[in-house]
Amino acid sequence: MSITPSSEFQLIYILDNAVLSWGLAACGIAQFSKLLFELIFKQRWRPSVLIETGGMPSSHSALVTATAAGVGLQLGFDDPLFAFASIIAFIVMYDASGIRRSAGLTAAKVNQIVKSNSNESSTETTLKESLGHTKVEVLVGSLLGPTVALPGILFIGSPLHLLQMIGLVSV
Repeated sequence: MSITPSSEFQLIYILDNAVLSWGLAACGIAQFSKLLFELIFKQRWRPSVLIETGGMPSSHSALVTATAAGVGLQLGFDDPLFAFASIIAFIVMYDASGIRRSAGLTAAKVNQIVKSNSNESSTETTLKESLGHTKVEVLVGSLLGPTVALPGILFIGSPLHLLQMIGLVSV
């Protein structure tokens, strides 16, 4: 698909979606804060946590709660789309602290069994254990989301609005 001049012009309007932008910002802040938690509480510098699942806080929870809160703020907390966004958020958070967490614990047990039953020269790949979140990690992520998104939407708006305010874009 080629991009015509009119469709290029239309692409800039995705920057006008404050809910999407601030939801992604909350997710990014949560993911970056994992690096700080690793440094402060485990006293090690491990930039790989920036691209890993699991850990404190849950970036998925931050993303979905920021988005749901933003939808509620823009459309009204009595809007059916806010209800839908909230239900999706609850499913994601339940999955993170339930199913994905259990899968990670199961992977740890399987890795332990494989390690105890194999010889030292084994090159078998271990299963990823950090898949889900504890309930506290989900709770912190779910509080971080609206804490980032709501003030961002209210006081700054969308990235397009910000770019217009500082004079970089005129649409």
